[in-house]
Amino acid sequence: MRYRNRRKLGFQFNEIYFKPRGVPLSSLEEVHITDEELETLRLRYIEKVDQEEAAQRMGISQSQYQRDLSIVLEKISKALIEGNAISITKRD
Repeated sequence: MRYRNRRKLGFQFNEIYFKPRGVPLSSLEEVHITDEELETLRLRYIEKVDQEEAAQRMGISQSQYQRDLSIVLEKISKALIEGNAISITKRD
């Protein structure tokens, strides 16, 4: 298995869960995303930087950034469509 470098984050995320309103967390399935995956979304859709610059800011390759972005979009889409909770964890 390849060693994975820690990505550089430009923002501190304070929330750890998002879930459908009115449904107890204990009855929901969870989709887990990392703070690094959330950073890929922030750079692309909030900061509106291109893939190359976002990868540089995070200290990873452009192709790795694209893979990370695709993975997190799939996870969040699944959570929204299936009504799952989204858990945000810090990567150690």
